[in-house]
Amino acid sequence: MTVMHRYNNHIWFIAFLLLIFAAGCSDPDKTGTNPGLIPPTVISETPPSGAAGVCPTAVITATFSVAMQPATINATTFTVTPGVIGTITHDTTNTIFTFTPSSALALSTQYTATITTGAIDVYGIALASDFVWTFTTSSEACAPPTVLSVTPGNGVCPSTAVTATFSEAMLASTIISPATTFTLTGPGVTPVAGAVTYAASTATFTPTNPLAVSTLYTATITTGAQDLNGDALASNKVWTFTTAAAACAPPTVVSVAPPDLAVGICPSTLVVATFSEAMNPATIISPATTFTLTGPGVTPVAGTVTYDVSSYAATFTPTSPLALDTLYTATITTGAQDLGGNGLASDKVWTFTTAATACTTIPPVPLGSACSFGILGGSTVTNSGTSTFVSGNIGVWPGSAITGFTPSNYSGTLDAGNAAAQTAQGDLTTAYNFAAGAAGGAVLPANIGGETLAPGVYKTTSAQPSLGITGNLTLSGNGVYIFQIVSTLTTAATNSDVTLSGGATSGDVFWQVGSSATLGTSTTFAGTIMAQASISLGTNATLNGRALARTGAVTLLSNQVTVPPCP
Repeated sequence: MTVMHRYNNHIWFIAFLLLIFAAGCSDPDKTGTNPGLIPPTVISETPPSGAAGVCPTAVITATFSVAMQPATINATTFTVTPGVIGTITHDTTNTIFTFTPSSALALSTQYTATITTGAIDVYGIALASDFVWTFTTSSEACAPPTVLSVTPGNGVCPSTAVTATFSEAMLASTIISPATTFTLTGPGVTPVAGAVTYAASTATFTPTNPLAVSTLYTATITTGAQDLNGDALASNKVWTFTTAAAACAPPTVVSVAPPDLAVGICPSTLVVATFSEAMNPATIISPATTFTLTGPGVTPVAGTVTYDVSSYAATFTPTSPLALDTLYTATITTGAQDLGGNGLASDKVWTFTTAATACTTIPPVPLGSACSFGILGGSTVTNSGTSTFVSGNIGVWPGSAITGFTPSNYSGTLDAGNAAAQTAQGDLTTAYNFAAGAAGGAVLPANIGGETLAPGVYKTTSAQPSLGITGNLTLSGNGVYIFQIVSTLTTAATNSDVTLSGGATSGDVFWQVGSSATLGTSTTFAGTIMAQASISLGTNATLNGRALARTGAVTLLSNQVTVPPCP
């Protein structure tokens, strides 16, 4: 008995050691946490399950809940049928896997994408079951990308950038690297030296030096510019503008957030400043003394500064949330210079005070004077319906054309190319960048129809840049909702409404759209749309919010636009 007892003790001791060894071992390639050893799942897919009218040159992607082992996601475990051959790639996080067909898919065909249980995560755990979804291609070839809006217009200050916003997300490498894709010439065919950048759906040409005065310039984007599916512009996009007759006045800061003297600001706020003209980023970002935040008193706040070349906006992002009930001072010094080396005439200084208690949700987007506008366009605002009514101001700048409105169509003012519209556009730019810089963000699937979302930040990615709503979307809960959309926002006709419940209000919902937004016929939408390019409201679509377009047009067709109260 004694021998047997010792023998059993040895067995238990060895088992215990093996358990410790197994728990302590780890694969250096296994990153992240999965404490419950839960099987991985596919949290979103593109094209979305059940999608119709899919572009035949579309790529097929799957986003996983945790990092996966790339070797296990291959031609055997990730398939598209019937008979599609392609290559599989993944992003740096090993969570997004893309199947790129070797040739365009057939028209009007239903395809089935499958990821089998052979797909294994970095913890050695497989999918619990095969993930299968279907989609149907369109009846015709994909429409090529187009340029929706361009800047600048005539009479622009010579210290300017030149921008083009596309109808969809583009392949950046086809726009930035080839020196012949996005060019600027003038006078005549003299090439202008400069640098090209691309973000979201906007390409920006920033001249190395200010342009000449009273000079006609020609901007060109060639058919070398391609979208993510490899489709090029159908033809070159060419536009011209003439610079002002005088050199630029010293740059100014036209809008800030939080606003000067604001109180009750959430400690997690960003600080944004929009300039009157194109600035030299190196004079704003690198010098730690150009854009600063202090508080309490002269205590410096640690943070990072970024500059958006297409919107002339600088953002200071604090490293940590600010203190409660504290006065803060933001300063941009005369070290901030435009492309010609001209600095601000004097330091720009403004203050704000944080809230006395911690914010339970993310801070709202400060719209400034744009808050009173139901409709704000960059180029034109057009109404083609007799039953349209906008309960707020209607404006456009730098364009001046507002057409199709009678006094019975609105309750505010018409501001066509005037100072009020210009100020509102400056405040819109600040708000747009404030929303774009909101931290965090849950990645959305390609279509969010049928879902219920709580307050928070949501976003699309470069892998799936556009957002669709087919079916009703419910926003439930009191708090702020910010949607960061890389490219386009589209709601399907007739059956796609955005509904609010549980204390959610339209004034707390913000849609930051990198390209254009389209609301389907006879649908209801909620929130403030801030689009880089254009906004189109389908016939009898209802908007409980605002349609604010930075550079392009806003078009209406017998729409009811109800503007939420300004704070």
